[in-house]
Amino acid sequence: MSVYLVKGKGYRYDFTLNGVRYSGTWFPKRQDAKQAEAQRREELKNPKPVLTEEATPTGMVFLDLLNMRLDYVRAYNSERHYTDHLYLAKRWAKQWGQMACRDIRPDMIQSYLLKRQAAVSSFTANKELRCLRAVFNFGMHPARNWITSNPTRGIQFFPVDKQIKNVPPREDVLRVILAAEPDTQDYLWAIALTMARMSEINRLTWQEVNLEQRYVILYTRKKRGGHRTPRKVPMSAKLFEVMSRRHKNRKKAVPWVFWHRYWSRRQKKWIVGPFTDRNRIMETLCEKTGVRYFRFHALRHFGASMLDHANVPIGSIQRILGHENRSTTEIYLHAVGDSERRALDILDENFERFSHTDSHTDKKGATDRNL
Repeated sequence: MSVYLVKGKGYRYDFTLNGVRYSGTWFPKRQDAKQAEAQRREELKNPKPVLTEEATPTGMVFLDLLNMRLDYVRAYNSERHYTDHLYLAKRWAKQWGQMACRDIRPDMIQSYLLKRQAAVSSFTANKELRCLRAVFNFGMHPARNWITSNPTRGIQFFPVDKQIKNVPPREDVLRVILAAEPDTQDYLWAIALTMARMSEINRLTWQEVNLEQRYVILYTRKKRGGHRTPRKVPMSAKLFEVMSRRHKNRKKAVPWVFWHRYWSRRQKKWIVGPFTDRNRIMETLCEKTGVRYFRFHALRHFGASMLDHANVPIGSIQRILGHENRSTTEIYLHAVGDSERRALDILDENFERFSHTDSHTDKKGATDRNL
């Protein structure tokens, strides 16, 4: 059904033509939405001829650009990346959905970002600016050339107060893991002992678990171009124990290491599939054990800091985390290492030596004066 009602908003049309999705919102009557859809289809099937070089395709509706960008992100990036963009796109559609991209001015975007910065935070406003800039750059790409300008160009990011990430102490991590029920406990061990992203463990299949050579293959889309890139992570003794037990008790018809059965409201039936988001687990377990709340991603920071403290080469930590750049890995290293402590001890010794020398000079000067 291409025309449907969204309660509290109105009618909208949504259709796909030649693999491209087109939408229009919010019409007071169903008939209005049908007429707008018919007109849009006619415009797409019989485009107006280009008479001059200046008559470039700059009249694209912002909502169409958003939908095309979302389709691209869904195809080339992770599910989490897509859902983040979808959430933001819904906000932008309310602001400028029916406007032509060429009519969206920098001052409109700046005003919107200022409101977001005041209502939420500078970090949130900066995230929206980055994503908005990516949407317009997507439309300006030479392979598409749908629009000719990016209204976010020149808008500066808000200053932020950067803080050290909350890296839970080892005692808190163990307390949370051991408080979980068996299946969740295995899940937490898998994340903690591979330093994987939650999405990587969610997608992990038995085909990517090698019990003979004791390694798992993790895939990430957080690479340039959105390519699904694998990396091998060795199994520790504890992780081998977890994987061996789960493999022995697995359901052979289910390919995923961690999965669940859930009711799909869209398909109106029960489905067996991998997890997508399990953040409520951490909130519940942290509250249950009385530790400061941390999320799954904090386990990556925790593991990286522990390895760095044990003098594991940063190159090895980088490969385990699946980072392309060393600078990204350095962000994860929060532990104060022995080299830093030794450096400050040397500084302390020099100050102490200077202090003793200065004190001796003062006493000698006072004696000379007394004479």
